[in-house]
Amino acid sequence: MARFGALAVCAAALVLAVAVGGAAAQGVGSVITQAVYDSMLPKRGDPLCDSGFFTYDAFIAAAAAFPSIGTTGSADDVKRELAAFFGQTSHETTGGTRGAPDQFEWGYCFKQERDPDPALLPYQGRGPIQLTGQSNYQLAGDAIQEDLVGNPDRVSQDPVISFKTAMWFWTTAQGNKPSCQDVALRRWTPTAADTAAGRVPGYGVITNIINGGLECGSGPNVDRNADRIGYYTRYCSILGTDPGGNLDCRTQQNFAQA
Repeated sequence: MARFGALAVCAAALVLAVAVGGAAAQGVGSVITQAVYDSMLPKRGDPLCDSGFFTYDAFIAAAAAFPSIGTTGSADDVKRELAAFFGQTSHETTGGTRGAPDQFEWGYCFKQERDPDPALLPYQGRGPIQLTGQSNYQLAGDAIQEDLVGNPDRVSQDPVISFKTAMWFWTTAQGNKPSCQDVALRRWTPTAADTAAGRVPGYGVITNIINGGLECGSGPNVDRNADRIGYYTRYCSILGTDPGGNLDCRTQQNFAQA
C-alpha cells in the first residue's frame, strides 16, 4: 500500500508537471488565437503579398521553441509584449502605404526585402524581423540549429524557421543593447550611459535596438517611427492593453553612439 501511495503521488506530480508545461507552451496560443491573428494581419494573404507565407500554425510552432514569448509576467505584460513583437515585425514586413486608411493592416505582407542592397547579398533582410548580415545569420542559425549561412534562403522558404529567427532576435541581448523582450516586459534598467543618451524604458527603445542608427535621434528615416507605433497601438487595442509611454526614439541616441 505504501508503495502504491508513493507511485500515486509521483504520478500526480508528473501530471501536474505536464499540465504546467503544457500551459506554458500553449500560453501564446491562448492570447493570439487564429481569430486574433487573422484580425491583426488581415492583408497577409492579399495577392500583392507573399501568398500568406506567415501562417498562424508556423507562428505557434516556432513559439514552442521560445516558450517565454507571450507567457511571461502579468496578463498585461503578455499582451504588451505580443503587441510589441507584432508591431515591430509588422513594420519590417509591411505592404501598407503611409497615410492610407488601412496602413496598419498590412503587416506580414512580404517575407524578404523587395529591393535589397547588393552589398548585403545573399544575407539580405528576410523573415519577420528582416534578419540581415552574415553574422546575424550565423548567430541565429546556431541558436535554432539550422545552417542559415550555407542556405540563407531557408528564412524565406520555411515559415517556422522564419519566425524562429525573429524570436531569436527578440529574446537575445546583443552588445550593449538589451533584448527586445526585456524592454517589452519592463525588465530593463537603463545604465547611466543610457540615461545620458535619452534611452528610457518604453517601446521606443525597442525601435532603437532594431534600427536605431537609421530611425532614432537625427537618423535619416525617423518617420518610420510612426509606422512602428501605429502597428503597435493598433495591436494593443485589439489585445486590450495600454501601450504605455515613450513610444518613439526621436530624442534618443542610438546604441552605437554611446
